[in-house]
Amino acid sequence: MGASNSTSNAPPRRALHVLRVAPGSPAADTDMSPFFDFLVGIKGLETVDLDLASLERVVEGREGREIELIVWSSKVYQMRLVKMTPTRKWSSSLPPPPDAKPSLLGLSMRLCNPEQALENVWHILDVHEGSPAESAGLVPYGDYIIGYSGGVLERESDFYELVEAHVDRPLRIYVYSFDFDNLREVVLVPNRMWGGQGLLGCGVGFGLLHRIPKDRSSLVPVKQEEEPEEPELFVPAGDAGGAWYGDRQANQYEQHGYYGYDDGHGHVYPHDDDGHGHSHDEGHGHSHDDGHGHSYDDGHGHSHEHGHSHEDHGHSHDTGHGHSHDPQPFSFPAQKYD
Repeated sequence: MGASNSTSNAPPRRALHVLRVAPGSPAADTDMSPFFDFLVGIKGLETVDLDLASLERVVEGREGREIELIVWSSKVYQMRLVKMTPTRKWSSSLPPPPDAKPSLLGLSMRLCNPEQALENVWHILDVHEGSPAESAGLVPYGDYIIGYSGGVLERESDFYELVEAHVDRPLRIYVYSFDFDNLREVVLVPNRMWGGQGLLGCGVGFGLLHRIPKDRSSLVPVKQEEEPEEPELFVPAGDAGGAWYGDRQANQYEQHGYYGYDDGHGHVYPHDDDGHGHSHDEGHGHSHDDGHGHSYDDGHGHSHEHGHSHEDHGHSHDTGHGHSHDPQPFSFPAQKYD
């Protein structure tokens, strides 16, 4: 039902961000990619600042006839044409939405600045053995949290507040794997009973050095500098392929972990959610524990790692990907149009 052709172009200033592609819909038969694709316009139609309302009118008038959507990909920084035939037949087997017509394309989108919308991602760094993060299959340095089932995370602190609001409850998040170039749903159960400090048991980077890389081919693995470290302080996820995820994590309440964040320049600040202190690492392989139990972001690119205050655990792990990310919100839930 759909096909695509590519053409190079610069990123648009405004576009409709694809947040979800409904299974079985016309969009699902194409190569449309949630989070990474942005709808710019429709071939043959003069549009200025395309929004959901104007797109809805155009699609309504072309139901049952093929259209070509102009789509910009943030993965390859290219425009391409995606062919699609608007129809409601695909949703005939689904329960009808209240007071609304079924979607013609099966896309959930929102209007935004594409480059700013890509800045809110949380990069998984350390993953501790036996933690909720490990049980969920999060892969250190290769996984990026881009959203959750209840919406889009608009600010850097939103993710940490979300985790604290889901203690001992399943939290469904959307994770992009850079290693395998795919998007998956992961179920986390934040808790304090897994045997370590914190809620998740993983370090999380946020900021300029933790964006999803734009050019995969340009990346050269960087060998990390070997430094003395307690073996239990950094343990990679047991399943490097990210296979441990799904509903089976919902009952694993005997796990526990910490989480953290990075303001963009690659320094890690482990942070204790129990208020027992945090360690500051300026990327030199040593830690500073002030024992205050609070978190902060000084705007210079530090990672804040929530959930422990061990003085021997305070050095920074760079990803080697050379990517970065600045905080910019994108709203949710996505709007659907007919």
